Amino acid sequence: MKKIELLAPAGDLEKLKTAVDYGADAVYFGGEMFGLRAAAKNFSIEQIKEGVAYAHDRGRKAHMTINIFAHNEDIAELENYLHQLKKIPIDAFIVSDPGIIMMIREAIPVAEIHLSTQANMTNYKTAEFWHKQGVKRIVLARELTFQEINELRKRLPDTLELESFIQGAMCISYSGRCLLSNFMIERDANKGECAHPCRWKYHLVEEQRPGEYFPIEEDERGTYILNSRDLCMIEHIPDLIQAGLASVKIEGRMKSVFYVATIVGAYRKAIDAYYNDQEGYQFNPEWLKELKKVSHREFTTGFYYNKPTNKDQNYQTSAYSREYTFVGLVKSYDEKTGIALVEQRNKMNLGDEIEVFGPYTDYFTQKIEVLLDEEDQPIASAPHPQQIVKIKMAQPVAEKYMFRKQK
Repeated sequence: MKKIELLAPAGDLEKLKTAVDYGADAVYFGGEMFGLRAAAKNFSIEQIKEGVAYAHDRGRKAHMTINIFAHNEDIAELENYLHQLKKIPIDAFIVSDPGIIMMIREAIPVAEIHLSTQANMTNYKTAEFWHKQGVKRIVLARELTFQEINELRKRLPDTLELESFIQGAMCISYSGRCLLSNFMIERDANKGECAHPCRWKYHLVEEQRPGEYFPIEEDERGTYILNSRDLCMIEHIPDLIQAGLASVKIEGRMKSVFYVATIVGAYRKAIDAYYNDQEGYQFNPEWLKELKKVSHREFTTGFYYNKPTNKDQNYQTSAYSREYTFVGLVKSYDEKTGIALVEQRNKMNLGDEIEVFGPYTDYFTQKIEVLLDEEDQPIASAPHPQQIVKIKMAQPVAEKYMFRKQK
């Protein structure tokens, strides 16, 4: 059995490297243009070269999103952009627009094409069509059930791979194709500029009562119809693998480096545990606890087992759960002294109890009992953004380890 690919988001170069270090088999990223996450920092041409090289040097793959739906004014600029990309060994391009697929084929004949979820692929005949156009992998519409995915896999040739989302935010629109942001404030969700108006507060106005605004209340009985829970499939790894998926994808190019490390690390452990002992595999509740330590909404399994019901909406609040804060990133560690050089990410104080975790490891807990500045002078806190401090560690750590503390 070919091992399923764990595909992680990379909103910038630091997140790409973190995803690779924490166990992603592949990463997906966008350039400074033509990707659907315009608010992410994204990658310059030089950063693309560096990121792809970093992944390849560690035996991982790097996929690039060019998944906008292009307008006429985009074409000439895209042609020039593809000319700049063709010498970079990008493993695959994630595309939704048929015209862009054709342009990539013309500019980079050897390019591997993956069909974006934005293309809304929901049946085997459509999958056959795209495969005949040279598409190697299809990122399935989020609205498919396991029953539908199983049928797709049975009816399609082995040369066509299937990929599906397993973790992250769910959009109210069909496979993320939304016009609301464009209509309301002229920020096109299908060109990477979504303002997330589905998360705003709304009132209803009745036609015969102008000026009278009735709030869309949030209560235990419902009405907050736009607020989906976050997708989470970590409890269902066997079903994902047995469905014949080639790749499972984490949403979140806008998320933090802390989010990427935590989510990738948890799924890496779960997937590896299944392959190490398929007969005796048991879900470890600690993996789910890890996922809940990053900013998230309540979880749902989306469409995998059935169509979502009112239980998949969160009628209580539109807020995220944020129980932990990312406070530090290890830059280096001195084994002789047990001192870690740490870059502050949120305020730390002497005496704080922190959780420490790293790639392919379980976390441990300790108190900050020694906190020094760069000149080895004792300090009571580290309040300044990205302040460099030194911390005495209770156990050995290494570069890329992270600190978090409970709020």
